[in-house]
Amino acid sequence: MSVVFVTGASGQDGTLLIRNLLDEGHDVHALVRESAPDAADLISVHRGDIRDAALIGRLLRELRPDEVYHLAGQTSVAASWDDPVGTLETTALPAAPLLEAAAEVGSRFVLAASAEIFGNAAAPQDEQTPIRPLSPYGAAKALAHHLVGVYRARGVHASSCILFNHESPLRPDRFVTRKITRGAARIALGLDDRLVLGNFDARRDWGWAPDYVRALQLAVRHPEPADWVIGTGETHTVREFADAAFAAAGLGSAAEYLVADDAFVRPADPAELRADASKARAELGWAPTVGFSELVERMVLADLEQQSR
Repeated sequence: MSVVFVTGASGQDGTLLIRNLLDEGHDVHALVRESAPDAADLISVHRGDIRDAALIGRLLRELRPDEVYHLAGQTSVAASWDDPVGTLETTALPAAPLLEAAAEVGSRFVLAASAEIFGNAAAPQDEQTPIRPLSPYGAAKALAHHLVGVYRARGVHASSCILFNHESPLRPDRFVTRKITRGAARIALGLDDRLVLGNFDARRDWGWAPDYVRALQLAVRHPEPADWVIGTGETHTVREFADAAFAAAGLGSAAEYLVADDAFVRPADPAELRADASKARAELGWAPTVGFSELVERMVLADLEQQSR
């Protein structure tokens, strides 16, 4: 039984990851915020601030985990414009004490990085694509990603999975995908009559979150640490996501229900993020298992059930 340490345990990816780790029989320890809801009963919870470098170092030196999964941080691109300093403090800087402690105790480390580090780079993006973020969130993830490379050069088994957009019914509704699927469900149930969105034309590579969590596990257990792009290689616009969601809810086209509001448009937004995950397919044996239409349908069905209650 391995000892595993997870940050960001209460988020979508953390929740899915911990389920996998418990199924595998590991001794799971998680750092969670003081205000976070109770985590799974079968894990050891350590409450504290991800910005507390001394706490991070002490926990890893005491636990001496075999694997460290760093998922914590401010996860919203839009919110990062409202609080760029806080985004850097929670999303970028904690990677340093985690990596330093991992180097000391010999832990394997993996970072959940983001395609937002690429900004407006030509699509598709792979591990060699220049890193030119367009948002404070992207910049914070880019710094953490670079720190992984610095410590890997020192001999630490440190990897970075550059995750493209990945969704599930566990997505908070501040994310546009969950906002769409919940909105479609509420309209289908007669609870709302319209859905307000920002940029309908943003084009993203959307995948099924459990597949991406599996990639993190494959990466941390690979014989050689590296960077891996994780995505489907297929893109759709926000409008296409909405059309798929409204169709899944039995409403037909989304056009008659959608309302544009510039208040939801970001100051800067990559035109197209599309993954070239050839390296992950070849070296990790990773591949997505759920297609776009099925992903959207699963989220809508979950929201129809939840909203009907």
